[in-house]
This record gives sequence, structure tokens and C-alpha cells, in this order.
Amino acid sequence: MKNSATLAVHVSPKAGRDEVVGIRTLEDGLQEVDVRVTAAPDKGAANKAVCKLLAKELGIPKTAVSVKRGQTARHKAIEIAADEHELARWLDGLPRIG
Repeated sequence: MKNSATLAVHVSPKAGRDEVVGIRTLEDGLQEVDVRVTAAPDKGAANKAVCKLLAKELGIPKTAVSVKRGQTARHKAIEIAADEHELARWLDGLPRIG
């Protein structure tokens, strides 16, 4: 069963490598996934790299991941069409940072 979930993501472009660093808790108590990509924030390249990385991490097609909000910002809302239990299991396995 595929559902759509929105994931809060903080992106660091022009990093040394593409990686999902972990989950950061913000001052207001909300959480976001911290992601680094080697792509520059130029003409959507970083957004494409984020979608590709998350799709690979989750084992889903690239077309199942899209930027819902924050196309030009570091803080993004990423829409993911995936099984909610698999997504929750993946999130639970990420390290907690900051």
C-alpha cells in the first residue's frame, strides 16, 4: 500500500559527498532529516540530487520523490510516495544529531 508522506529536510549543497546525515531536532521541537549533496544549488541540480539520494536510500523510484515546498531554500518539504511503515522504519534507523 503506497501512501504519500511529507518529510522535512535540511539540505547542505556542494558537500563532499551525497549522504543522509541523520535527524535533527529543531528548537521548536520539530524534526528534519539532514541531507548533504555534492550538487550545487543551480537550476534545480541540488533538488534533483536530494530526490535521487532519498529514493536510493528508501529503495523506491526517483519519480516517487519530489520537492513539495522550498525549491530555492535549504529547508524543504519533500513528498515521498512510499509505504508508511517502510518510511517510519527507515527514519527510526537514522542517527539523532544536534
